[in-house]
Amino acid sequence: MAALAPQKFSKDFEEGMRLINQKNYTKAAESLKKAADHGHAEAQFYLAGMYADGQGVKQDFKQAMIWYQKVADLGVAEAEFNVGLMYYKGQGVEQDYEQAVSWYTKAVEKGDALAQHMLALMYEKGQGVAQDYKQAVSLFRKAAEQEVGQAQYKLGACYDEGNGIVMDEEQAALWYKKAAEQDVVHAQFKLGFMYDNGVGVSQDTSQAVFWWSKAAEQGDVEAQNNLGVMYDMGLGLPRDYVEAHKWFNIAGASGKWFKVAGEWINNIAGIGDDLDMGSGLRAVEAFMTPEEIVEAQRRASEWMKKHMK
Repeated sequence: MAALAPQKFSKDFEEGMRLINQKNYTKAAESLKKAADHGHAEAQFYLAGMYADGQGVKQDFKQAMIWYQKVADLGVAEAEFNVGLMYYKGQGVEQDYEQAVSWYTKAVEKGDALAQHMLALMYEKGQGVAQDYKQAVSLFRKAAEQEVGQAQYKLGACYDEGNGIVMDEEQAALWYKKAAEQDVVHAQFKLGFMYDNGVGVSQDTSQAVFWWSKAAEQGDVEAQNNLGVMYDMGLGLPRDYVEAHKWFNIAGASGKWFKVAGEWINNIAGIGDDLDMGSGLRAVEAFMTPEEIVEAQRRASEWMKKHMK
């Protein structure tokens, strides 16, 4: 949040921030409330966030909105963004896309990156404004250039699909990679697809495995399934039926069998696109010993206990 001019009760604000750093949220909220009640804008902003998150106080979106609005009325971009977000989600106020657009626009005019991204989404979907893909691309680009990972992914998708801009697979891959490096899971999956198929980049199954592995660890079902296939076929890494079984098992716990990128997928072990994940497990089990199956199940169970809490 941009620095504000010194105000009264700054000691209460400083104490509140010290207590936040110590994770003493209840006491922090009390100190911030004292400063906020006497017009300390930064205290008002942080107190709003605590009400929104239920941190140190009972979650109360109406109170969050009241405090964010006070700061937004001072022209602070971060607060304007949050007021827009509350209107967008209907938290503490009745959902109102037009009001969301209005407040996001105020923040965008001050260069707020998150507001640029959210307003771009609204132009893309035609929420509160007339649908305008070109305007969406323009805003996604501004946010992407400010390192907003989700905006980088969306800009990549615009290039990939030709929405609001001329289709350009190399630019799509470039922006997907920037987003993937920020752990945006959908970008990791798409980048893996592009490396697997040589779209916008040189074909590289090792890189496909690398990015699908990252997406799989974040819970992306398609990436988990694809990773199982790569282990099953020995593509981009040594063949390993235990790891293949593990990832098929994990993907099957999250959803049905998904089509895998690449023309070869329909021929893998005779598995069709519409069969469930159990068929994938049975196919790979034909090449495994009972001990290997038990080990694969153990690994899958261990992964799911760690990640599916």
